[in-house]
Amino acid sequence: MADAARSTDRLGALDITRKLAAICGEPFARFAGPADEVAGRTARWVAVPGGPHAAAEVLRLAAAHDLTVVPRGAGTKIDWGAAPAQVDIMLDTGRLAGVWHEPRGAAVAEIGAGTPLRAVQATLARTNRRLPVDAPSPGATLGGVLAADESGPLRHRHGSPCAQLVGVRYLDADGELVSVGESGTEALGRATPGSGGGRASGRGPAGDGCGGAGSGPACAADGFGWGVGDPAAGAGWGAGGPAGGAGGDPGRGGGDAILGRGEVPGLDVARLLCGSQGGLGVLVSATMRVHAVPAGRLWVSRPVWTPLEVHDLVRAVLAAGVDPAAVELDLPVPVPLPRRRIPPTHPSVVNRPDHPAVTGRPAAGSLVVLLEGGPADVTERAERLTAVLGAEAIVSHHAPEWWGRYPFAPGDTALRIEVPINDLHAAVYALRDATGGPVPVRGSAGSGTVHAALSGALPPERVASILTAVRSVLIARRGRCVVVAAPAAVRRAVDLWGELPTLPRLRSAKAHLDPHHRLAPGRLPGGL
Repeated sequence: MADAARSTDRLGALDITRKLAAICGEPFARFAGPADEVAGRTARWVAVPGGPHAAAEVLRLAAAHDLTVVPRGAGTKIDWGAAPAQVDIMLDTGRLAGVWHEPRGAAVAEIGAGTPLRAVQATLARTNRRLPVDAPSPGATLGGVLAADESGPLRHRHGSPCAQLVGVRYLDADGELVSVGESGTEALGRATPGSGGGRASGRGPAGDGCGGAGSGPACAADGFGWGVGDPAAGAGWGAGGPAGGAGGDPGRGGGDAILGRGEVPGLDVARLLCGSQGGLGVLVSATMRVHAVPAGRLWVSRPVWTPLEVHDLVRAVLAAGVDPAAVELDLPVPVPLPRRRIPPTHPSVVNRPDHPAVTGRPAAGSLVVLLEGGPADVTERAERLTAVLGAEAIVSHHAPEWWGRYPFAPGDTALRIEVPINDLHAAVYALRDATGGPVPVRGSAGSGTVHAALSGALPPERVASILTAVRSVLIARRGRCVVVAAPAAVRRAVDLWGELPTLPRLRSAKAHLDPHHRLAPGRLPGGL
C-alpha cells in the first residue's frame, strides 16, 4: 500500500478529510484517534456514512486514492483475528440501521446491517416474533454477527445465522450496490425501494437504498461489526470450511451455497461474506428468516464430571427424541464445593462405585439442555429428559448464568474448537494434556463447537506448542482449533487458523470480489 501513502501525501490528509466530510456530513468524518484501531492497527480516518449511497461514495473515494477500508460497528470483537496490513479509512456503519421490511406475520424481515441484535429482537417481539439468533457478544449488530457467522446456543436447532440468510444487499470494493436473494417481501431480483435498480447477483447503481424506517441519517444506531468477526466461525472460511462445520453439518453452515449449490441464485456469492470480516464486501442489509416466539421454555441441567461422561450424556439426549433447541456444556476450572452423594445402587451409577456422584467428588461442570415449544409439550419433554439424565437433573425456567457467554476474558488467548460430537471429549482431553491441567471450556456440545480460554500470561512459544498438540489430535478427527483472540505477541507469533483446505477457494473469492485488496487486507487467512 505504498501507493496509498504517496497518494495521501500528495493530496494532503486534510483534503481526504474534507472529501469524507462532504460525503458523510461534517460531524461524521474525522481523523482517527488512539481508540480507532483494529486488532492493534490504528486507522487514519473515521467515516460514518448516513446511508448506503454515502457508504458507496466512501468506497469510491478509497478506490480513487488507493486507500484501504475496514468497516467497524459496535466493535464487540474488534480485537479478534489477524491485524489488517493497513487501515486507512475506518468505515463506521452505525448509521446503517433499522428493521425495514417486516410486515405482520411475514416469515422474513429485512434488517439494516448496523442494527444492534437486541434492537432487532425488541422490534420483532412487538409482533411475537424473533430471529433465532443469540450471538454471545453483548451489543453485537446483525452485520457483525453475519460477518462472523457468530452462533449461540440456538444454532443446535436453527443453524448458524448465515444459514438463515435469504437475501442481502452489499457494497463491493468499487462501491457498487449488489442485491441478491430476497429483500424483505420483494421477490428475487426485484429492486427494493431506493436501491437504484440493483439487479440480483450482479452489480447495480448505488442508490440511497436505506428504504423504509431508519433511512439515511435517521438510521443512527450502534455500528455494525464487519471488522470484528470471529475468524473461526465463518460460513466456511474459518473452522468449518465451505463444506460446513467440522461436525459434518453443511446445511447449517451455509456450505452448500458457498460451493455453488445454493437454493437461491446469487446467494452463494452473498454468503461468502459470512465470516469474511469485511474482507469481501460491506453489508448494507440482510433479509433473515423469523420465527414465532416459543410460548414455553425450560432448561434441564445435570452436573458432569468428565468429558467422556459428557459424550455419553449428549448421545443419550440426542437419542431421547425430545427435540432440544440447544445442548450446552460448561466445564470451568474445578473449584471444590460440597455436594450430596447419590446411592451406589442408583441406575445412573450402578456398577460404577468410583463414579464421582458416589464418592462425592465435586462436579467439574454442567450439561444444560434447552427445550422450546408449547408449555404442555415442553413440560412433557422435560419429564422424559430428566428420566434419561438421572436423579441429579434439575428443571428450571431460567438459563444458568453462564448460558450464551464465552469462557474467556479480555487478555486471554481464546480458542475455538470444532469437531464431530463423537470426538468432542477427545478434543477436550487433548487440550488438557497439552496445557497440563484443566482449561475452561464452554459451548455447544450438541454440535461439537466449543470455546476455551488459555491464560494471557502464557508465552507465545508455549501457546504455539499447545496448538500444535491439539491440532495433531483434531486433524485425524476432521476437527479444527483456531485462535479467536489473543494478546498481540501471541497473535503475531502463532498460526491463528492452522491447516485450511479451503484457502485456494478463499483466495479465488478475494481475487474476484476485491482484486486490489482494499477491503480489510490481511484480516483473512493466508494474509488475504
